[in-house]
Amino acid sequence: MGKGDRKTRRGKTYRGSYGNTRAHGAAPAVVGTKETVTKPVAAKKAAPKKKSA
Repeated sequence: MGKGDRKTRRGKTYRGSYGNTRAHGAAPAVVGTKETVTKPVAAKKAAPKKKSA
């Protein structure tokens, strides 16, 4: 894994090529991402009252 390796950053720098390992600039920010929505905590229902005889 050195200068001759085409898949590593060092190899890309040595060969003067670009790719996923050595990107040619900063990646653009993702626009329009959804915010995480948290569900409200559901309140527990009271146990039904027992009928007295």
